[in-house]
Amino acid sequence: MIRITELSLRFDHKPEELIGAIAKALDISPDKILSHNVIKRALDCRHTNNIKAVYTLDIQVENESEVLLRSENNTRINASPCMTYTPPAAAKKLHYRPVIVGSGPCGLLAGLLLARSGYDPIILERGKAVEDRLADVNLFWRNGTLDPSSNVQFGEGGAGTFSDGKLTTQIKDRSCRSIRVIDELIAAGAPGEIRYQAKPHIGTDKLISILKNIRQTITNLGGEIRFSSQLTGIQTDKRRITHAQINDSELLRTDHIILAPGHSARDTFSMLLKLGLTMEAKPFSLGVRIEHPQSMIDKWQYGNYAGHKALGAAEYKLVAHCGQGQSVYSFCMCPGGRVIGSSSEIGGLVTNGMSVYARNSENANSALLVGIGPETFGSEPLAGMYFQREWEKKAFVTGGSNYHAPVQLAGDLIAGRASKNLGEINPSYTPGITLCDLRECLPEFIASALQQALPQFDKKIKGFARPDAVLTALESRSSSPVRIIRDEFCQSPDLKGLFPAGEGAGYAGGIMSAAMDGLRTAEALISSVNQSNN
Repeated sequence: MIRITELSLRFDHKPEELIGAIAKALDISPDKILSHNVIKRALDCRHTNNIKAVYTLDIQVENESEVLLRSENNTRINASPCMTYTPPAAAKKLHYRPVIVGSGPCGLLAGLLLARSGYDPIILERGKAVEDRLADVNLFWRNGTLDPSSNVQFGEGGAGTFSDGKLTTQIKDRSCRSIRVIDELIAAGAPGEIRYQAKPHIGTDKLISILKNIRQTITNLGGEIRFSSQLTGIQTDKRRITHAQINDSELLRTDHIILAPGHSARDTFSMLLKLGLTMEAKPFSLGVRIEHPQSMIDKWQYGNYAGHKALGAAEYKLVAHCGQGQSVYSFCMCPGGRVIGSSSEIGGLVTNGMSVYARNSENANSALLVGIGPETFGSEPLAGMYFQREWEKKAFVTGGSNYHAPVQLAGDLIAGRASKNLGEINPSYTPGITLCDLRECLPEFIASALQQALPQFDKKIKGFARPDAVLTALESRSSSPVRIIRDEFCQSPDLKGLFPAGEGAGYAGGIMSAAMDGLRTAEALISSVNQSNN
């Protein structure tokens, strides 16, 4: 196969034009092309009057060696690299079934690999199956009735279930784990185009059916997912795992636990610290969600082509450097989405962003975050967790103590006054909002950084700091505030058989990276079993 990179065409080109461009690039006639496979398709929007689709492709042609030899001085044409994911073979059996804690992307991909390896894993999930979880989440969004065990953070699929379903990562992937993740998602019903989109996403509406299919696959392979089953303790003997404790009562015999509880499992973090595991406070971010009309973002990105069906809803990624070394950056931008209530604790208010696959809602939203570290909240292992909780409680009170979110308009934040009335933009958050001054529920240095950043962003996207842009607090769960230490073999140095993994353990930051870490950790478990003496 031959790999061609940076092949550009108009974004709305016809299929036959791609074949012609391939033939021209390889200096062959179109009838010599046996097959072509799109590896990546991105949009180049630097010139809104000439938007390009930029391709990476694998091509099968007649006389391949001759074509490659003729193109040896063209850096855009090379032999296709190997793109095969090869996990370690399970050479030894286990005495007891391995346990996976958490059914987010990390836990599910680890479960799939262990199930395909014949290990019959048991996945413990404190929340409910996705269809039951959806009912609980919708109830919370309607009237503020929160189930602390079944919400946007907890339940089948993890926090990523109610998101934009982004599948991007900046991890260098020499082991092709990302390819395996995409393959598993497509096999479970995800759209095939996620295989080649530069910024693939699935959307909450499609994730729900995909999760059901993954559950069925794991079950068919001999695995098991136990819902409403929280890990509440780990029994040990001579620094080895002997049992997993479930719901403070049941003891499950096991020698191996993959610990992937997600970034909001605060009671689990406290339990593990009491158990004596080495943990450390980790930097995370705090801020708000901002909403604009999606049409405004589309116009900025696509110019006169805004609204073209081949382009979809536009995205942005921004960063502003403010005083005293602070930076504000956009995160988890949700085109055509909504701001959602993401609380998991009684008396704490948390927001996030979510989109369905079509991304066809009126507003665009994104987090605007400021990074903070132990120098701000303290160096104790759980100090960041307590800092999060403190400000979530303040947001809850500021909103009216009924899960209504505190809201301020951008113009009022910049002017330093409380908001009294909305403008043309309708906040999407439910069950309700409370207009206020966000300084009541944000650290002063964060509010000040946002005040400085908004005019800078407006210079990049005209209208970003429009007076009626809606700012909703509090975005506090962008990443885990702790890291559970593991060695180079993904195993805890304190407890043999324990494999901390994923976003909650501090080793991932999104659906794709968490899923990839689930594969990596399952690989490490298989390798450790293969190398064991018993």
